[in-house]
Amino acid sequence: MACVLEAPLRMSVLSEVTASSRHYVDRLFDLDPQKVLQGVIDMKNAVIGNNKQKANLIVLGAVTRLLYLLQQESSSTELRTECAVVLGSLAMGTENNVKSLLDCHIIPALLQGLLSPDLKFIEACLRCLRTIFISPVTPEDLLYTDATVISHLMALLSRSRYTQEYICQIFSHCCKGPDHQTILFNHGAVQSIAHLLVSTSYKVRMQALKCFSVLAFENPHVSMTLVNVSVDGELLPQIFVKMLQRDKPIEMQLTSAKCLTSMCRAGAIRTDDPCIVLRTLPCLVRMCSKERLLEERVDGAETLAYLIETDVELQRIASITDHLIVMLADYFKYPSSVSAITDIKRLDHDLKHAHELRQAAFKLYASLGANDEDIRKKIIETENMMDRIVNGLSESSIKVRLAAVRCLHSLSRSVQQLRTSFQDHAVWKPLMKVLQNAPNEILVVASSTLCNLLLEFSPSKEPILESGAIELLCSLTQSENLALRVNGIWALMNMAFQAEQKIKSDILRGLSTEQLFQLLSDSDVNVLMKTLGLLRNLLSTRPHIDHIMSTHGKQIMQAVTLILEGEHNIEVKEQTLCILANIADGTTAKELIMTNDDILQKIKYYMSHSNAKLQLAAMFCISNLIWNEEEGSQERQDKLRDMGIVDILHKLSQSSDPNLCDKAKTALQQYLA
Repeated sequence: MACVLEAPLRMSVLSEVTASSRHYVDRLFDLDPQKVLQGVIDMKNAVIGNNKQKANLIVLGAVTRLLYLLQQESSSTELRTECAVVLGSLAMGTENNVKSLLDCHIIPALLQGLLSPDLKFIEACLRCLRTIFISPVTPEDLLYTDATVISHLMALLSRSRYTQEYICQIFSHCCKGPDHQTILFNHGAVQSIAHLLVSTSYKVRMQALKCFSVLAFENPHVSMTLVNVSVDGELLPQIFVKMLQRDKPIEMQLTSAKCLTSMCRAGAIRTDDPCIVLRTLPCLVRMCSKERLLEERVDGAETLAYLIETDVELQRIASITDHLIVMLADYFKYPSSVSAITDIKRLDHDLKHAHELRQAAFKLYASLGANDEDIRKKIIETENMMDRIVNGLSESSIKVRLAAVRCLHSLSRSVQQLRTSFQDHAVWKPLMKVLQNAPNEILVVASSTLCNLLLEFSPSKEPILESGAIELLCSLTQSENLALRVNGIWALMNMAFQAEQKIKSDILRGLSTEQLFQLLSDSDVNVLMKTLGLLRNLLSTRPHIDHIMSTHGKQIMQAVTLILEGEHNIEVKEQTLCILANIADGTTAKELIMTNDDILQKIKYYMSHSNAKLQLAAMFCISNLIWNEEEGSQERQDKLRDMGIVDILHKLSQSSDPNLCDKAKTALQQYLA
């Protein structure tokens, strides 16, 4: 019976709550405009800080009525302004509130309101728009649906410091990616916002700075423009550097560091410029200290990781600045049991977001260790580092897993660490687990790491093979994702290097001839080169060459012919000729070349090619075919002499290229012996 009573009970509570809110909505329909205005003002006071009241009023249909009053020409400016204020207050509630407002088409109504001559009403509309656009549930594209909106917002920038603050905030939240950057840039955003950096209002300066940080991010065109823009005789980079100073608020220091970082990564500022080495980098390292708030430490580490990602010298400088490598270890111990956080709300927030710190630390470690062996060693020797990475690979957060794999990939470039730490911690096990079922962005980095773990000097190579890696990698070569195809074939290439015959046969069986042809006709040159590299590694050592060519000879010769006839670059042709040279080194396999006149003519053609690399590769083929000590060499020599090969060798023995000259002389000696 209790279940039956529960529903009516809930209904009565809801009706009580909504009844107490209903009179606010009813007053919006009064015939007396003055009473309607007072009703809106009372509603404004009732909803401030009261999410329950906001939800009730939305349920009761207040939004539709408020929007109607806001758009009526007959409504007084004061009433329309108050309506915009209440709508802005409702938007400050939950995400569901914002969804309800969007469903009522609030954005077109507010944008229409911006055409009013009244500044107070414009500001109220902008404030409400700002609140709606900074919500994660609002699609940014809503700002760009009408081309005239951006132009109008640019024109409103000069009206007041509030219009400046709100418009810059809207732009910085709605500028996501190159398309949005281009639209804002083409509407003169750089020139219109630049002078706001010297505004007397801190909020305006801050929002303008945020605009530049999103406009310049990964955008060389914008970054190159910013370098030459000046405000009151001072160039923007100089203004950003001033905003980096320690006496400025942390938010300002961080955001200007982001601007300078984007400009540096775009090539607009040199990496050895003092404003990067002596100002931006140290500022970002400061942000990583445990005195800073969680968000500041995350932002600081991620921005620093991006700044130094591709520059060896910046990586070295960062690694010795303020004990950064040790400092980052604290990111994994947060919040500690003796945390200085006394604010319970803050502690609760930080516990929920502690994974962001781990993600940021992994990212920065990955950038720090990207090139330098000594830095990698320091990172790995940091307390429990390998255990932390292994734990990171199985975290529930995809972002942490991705950052942990990136860190592992960076450290896996070290021969020393592959032989020691990676083996001690059996890193390959969690890595293989990650590869079984992960989104593509993780798969790409994880498979790159696996390529390194499969190098011939890595002790992990054998256990990885035993855990079914061949099947996994063969499946990656069939992926629609280019990076995964490259990594799959690259890993197989590393696996085949100096491998036993059984492994080579397993690879060929796993790939299938059909898939091999598919890869050899791939439109991407990287895939093609790695596939040729795989074939070259498979066809090494005589017994292996003979065995593979006895089972797959016809198909491999067909593939070689296709490539030598195709429109490919020098490197591809050279690699293909090297495969032929390997086949020519086989005992029985070389007959597949000798009985194929088409291939022999191609080798002859490349001996006289204008490119020395191709000539040399073709000469290797000839040398292996005519080598005296091998059975049947006399018949092969005679056949090649009849084709005119000896004449070409005589010509090449006079070559100015010492390699070609030596190789030709060595080959001719086989005829004289």
